[in-house]
Amino acid sequence: MKVYKFRYGKGQLTFSLDPALVIDELTIKRFPELADPTAAVTEAIRHPIGSPPLREFVQPGQTVAFIVNDPTRVARSDVFMPILLDELNAVGVPDANMRVVFSLGTHRAMTEAEMTEEVGTAVAARVKMHNTDPLDDHQFTFFGTTSRGTKVGFNKLVTEVDHIICTGSIVHHFFAGYGGGRKAMLPGVAAYETIRHNHSMMFDPNAVIGRLDGNPVYLDQIEGVEMCRPSFLLNVVLDEDKRFLKVFAGDYIKAHREACVFVGQVYGAEVKREADLVIASCGGYPKDINVYQLQKTMDNTWCAVRKGGVVIILGECCEGSGSAHYEQMMRECKTPERVEAVLRAKFEIGAHKAYAVTRLMKKAEFILVSGMDPEFSRMLLFTPAQTVEQALALAYQKLGPTPSITLMPMGALTVPLNATPVK
Repeated sequence: MKVYKFRYGKGQLTFSLDPALVIDELTIKRFPELADPTAAVTEAIRHPIGSPPLREFVQPGQTVAFIVNDPTRVARSDVFMPILLDELNAVGVPDANMRVVFSLGTHRAMTEAEMTEEVGTAVAARVKMHNTDPLDDHQFTFFGTTSRGTKVGFNKLVTEVDHIICTGSIVHHFFAGYGGGRKAMLPGVAAYETIRHNHSMMFDPNAVIGRLDGNPVYLDQIEGVEMCRPSFLLNVVLDEDKRFLKVFAGDYIKAHREACVFVGQVYGAEVKREADLVIASCGGYPKDINVYQLQKTMDNTWCAVRKGGVVIILGECCEGSGSAHYEQMMRECKTPERVEAVLRAKFEIGAHKAYAVTRLMKKAEFILVSGMDPEFSRMLLFTPAQTVEQALALAYQKLGPTPSITLMPMGALTVPLNATPVK
């Protein structure tokens, strides 16, 4: 037997397997980390892609809003935000003219401590930091309607400045193709109805992981963001240990698309064959902070398991489901088919996660090792397990004692086979 250690919350779980059963271990590709991230950020913003450098178009005394990731999407903003502030100071923009607006979308508001942790104590002491409330229309300026019917509204904290600078990290996204780029704006600082209508396009067969061209969610987001165009973008690509692999800066479309090509190279993994059993860790906190985030790992494991197989996911879920709307949908709808029917009739953010999760359960059984109450997990249609050993016993009971096994220790990041390269 061989001992394996997978991340779980802020710690890890240990379990043993017969290594002869393991047919594959899918991880992101090993790229060298940047030796000097600070120098790389400076180089990227002074030699941007498809855009003049910040120093050439930001004028003394102008106002700037930085859109920054919330804790569910690690970007190492604490590393690059001081550099961006200093760069703008150098052209005559004082700290008082700059603000940080967190890209919450429909996620919960951040605490002051969380805000400080995201940008670092030095930045938190220099500029004001803000949450947004997507349900408060008074906070938003509305610009028009996209060709796909999305009414476009963005928070006044970013619309009432001279320059918007989008920041963040890029990973695959299960229906928007890739994160990062325009997503800092939409859904990041958009009104609820803007987000709701845009995300309702997730049912489209072209709204899939790894695809931008022809993806209606992405195209609608671009059309909406063009109504209040950001001045600049800084996106990073990190490894599973949150180390910098590459920095991209410049035009929010051109720089992002170039970055997505690199993301596909880093996170894509070739699958030898679909396994009877897939065992995956989300990668620990914050990727397993709740089921809302854990679903990304589910999507990736779905690509690696055979129909009728079993997936074991290690995800602490210290914040439970992550969405009251998701929970309510699951209480009312007891099957994946019912969830889809209700959501197609009336699409709601949060509730859409019920579809995102349960549609995957049509292919395989999902056993969840978490800190959640077992009955609560069952209500969400997971098979609950309190230990990896219990989960393995349940899997062997269904599959027999010698199933083929694929391991995914970086489940939230590793995208098997079906990621379509950016064209």
